[in-house]
This record gives sequence, structure tokens and C-alpha cells, in this order.
Amino acid sequence: MNSEVIITCALTGAGDTVGKHPAIPVTPKQIADSAIEAAKAGAAIVHIHVRDPETGKPSRDPELFRETVSRVRESGVDVILNLTGGMGGDFVLGPDDAPMSGGPGTDMVGPLERMTHVTELLPEIASLDCGTLNFGDGNSIYISTPNYLRIMAAKYKELGVKPELEVFELGHIRFAKQLMAEGLLTGTPLFQRCLGIPWGAPADSISMRAMMESLPAGSNWAAFGLGRMEMPMVAQAILLGGNVRVGLEDNLWLERGVPASNGALVDRAATIATLMGAKVLGAAESRRRLGLDQPPVCGRETAG
Repeated sequence: MNSEVIITCALTGAGDTVGKHPAIPVTPKQIADSAIEAAKAGAAIVHIHVRDPETGKPSRDPELFRETVSRVRESGVDVILNLTGGMGGDFVLGPDDAPMSGGPGTDMVGPLERMTHVTELLPEIASLDCGTLNFGDGNSIYISTPNYLRIMAAKYKELGVKPELEVFELGHIRFAKQLMAEGLLTGTPLFQRCLGIPWGAPADSISMRAMMESLPAGSNWAAFGLGRMEMPMVAQAILLGGNVRVGLEDNLWLERGVPASNGALVDRAATIATLMGAKVLGAAESRRRLGLDQPPVCGRETAG
């Protein structure tokens, strides 16, 4: 069991959740305020996506990331920033007679363009989705090829930003090990195991244990489950020696019929950890645990 737990809060994500919940963070101010709320509730790390303030749709706009990050840094709240590096890999097959035309929702760009905001804002952590996946139950594919991943991993290494290796199935862990063997990942790796996303590994004890046993020795890792499996996977991850992730990206409800907030989800996860006899680590302790060399970045220049 992990007796010192790091909580990550995934604040808003890129899913079609606006309108399904009364208070999904959308604007940079709302996302930053939610990050601060989560940190005060016990999250050491906040995982940040941004959305178009007018439509609520997911966005890669560097200016939206810049405003969100600036607001968090200027708040004086010490929290580790983890920016998504996963936007720009969505491909939706077109009609049967033109499948490569790209249907609604397609957003495909090259590996370095996916990282524009990371390069500009230099968070302590940013995510690296370690493979391609059938995403959802239609014609949507998330595309992250081996060569794209090599380019992104090399850029993270150059920037000194620690990649959070998001893995959705065992093959993704296998390729992350290949990146390590090629020298593109250095230091103790940080894995995020994403469970319950159709059609990756399911959110259950067998999958979590199998993925844990496949990790390189000494890895730092966390895990999460979607929807109603969010809190059961919190307990399971702690029992198996890992850290946890919660947040409105993964689950909208505190209980049946009760909309959650990021602060409430973090508080629930912290309560589970505490009742299990674990200590919840703050940002400074988490930096030491994860081997982050960067000091808190509140004072780093973020203006254009």
C-alpha cells in the first residue's frame, strides 16, 4: 500500500460534458479558479485542458493556456501544473466512400504543434499519450504514432518538462519502455494509467494490477477510473502502491444525482486515502517524490 499519496485533479478535459453538468469549467478564469479550489482541497497536481469560452468545445489555443496558467501562477497557491499534450490527435473517419476526408471532430496536427503551449509555458509536467486508441463507440480514433511520440519525448527532454506517460492499455506501457531504452525518457518515469475509456483497459482490479506489474521497476505511477469507478479506483490504486487522479474530466458526479465540483472530488479522494491510513502529500513533498528539478514557477515570466 502507498502510505504517502499524491492527488492529481483533472479539471475539465476535452469531453462533451458542457451541458451535462451545471458547472464545467470553461473560461480560463473558471479553469484557474477550479485549479486553486482543487489545490486547497488537497490536490498537489492539476491537469489542465482549455476550452473555447464561447462554445465550450475543447481547444488548443496557446493564449487560452497562457491566461489559465498565468492566473494559477499569480494566485500564489503552490500547485504543480500538468498541461495536456494530447490535443491534436483526434481523427474521425469520414463516410464509407471517403473515409480519409475526416468527419466532424477531426483535429489532427503534427507532434510539435501539439506541444506549442508546453514549449511556451514550461510547466513542470505535461502529458504524453503513449499510443493510438479506438476512442469511443463510433469512428473516432486518437492517433499517436511511434515516430510522433519519439519527437514529442525528445522535445520534453530538451525543455526539461517531465512527461506524464498516459497509458490506456498494455501496449502503451511496452512502447514507453522502448522510449526509455532509446534514451528519450530520463529519470524515474511517471505513468498515469487511464482505465475505463472505451476501448482501452477496463476500470477493474485485474487490469490495474496487470498494468502495475508491467511497469518498469521503481516507476512513479497513478491511476484513475471513469465515472462511477472513479472512487473505487482511488482505493485500488492506493492499495497497490500508487497515486490517484480525480476530477471533472473523468467523473461528473459526487453521488447519484449530485453534481460534483473538483474541490469536492479531491476532498473525497483525500478522505479515502486518510481513512486507509495514508498521508496526502502537498506540492512541495510531491516534487521531491517525483524528482522534479524545477522550483515552483509562480515567478516565472509568462507574458508574451
